[in-house]
Amino acid sequence: MLINSLDHCAIRTTKLQETRDFFVDILGLEDGERPDFPFPGAWLYTDSTAVIHLIGVDPDDPSGLQRYVGGEISTEALQGSGAFDHIAFRANDPSVLTERLKQADYEYRERQVPNMNLFQIFVEDPNGITIELNYWGENESAT
Repeated sequence: MLINSLDHCAIRTTKLQETRDFFVDILGLEDGERPDFPFPGAWLYTDSTAVIHLIGVDPDDPSGLQRYVGGEISTEALQGSGAFDHIAFRANDPSVLTERLKQADYEYRERQVPNMNLFQIFVEDPNGITIELNYWGENESAT
């Protein structure tokens, strides 16, 4: 097979700081190096891999982004995940995440997958994109 892993996901957002804060403060990713693109953004890392690329869209002046990636940028289309259903991460220690979510007053859903030793937490980021956290080997009781 030609593809052997997913490199990263990119999220276009008019809520750059809020989205960055969610992925760093709630999910525990880390800010890291990012090329000097002609538009705002952030690259968020787990270990040494940038897994989330945030692309800041200025609704008043998206010209830097348009010049770089081409095409029209409709800020109205930047809410939710459209045909892209969710981003999933493998994770550990679900109690850390649930405590952070409760403290930040984020709504979330828990699920124990039937016939698998897999506990999951689902939460939406500030852009309405569903984030799935998979805790393999965890037998939590979903609430």
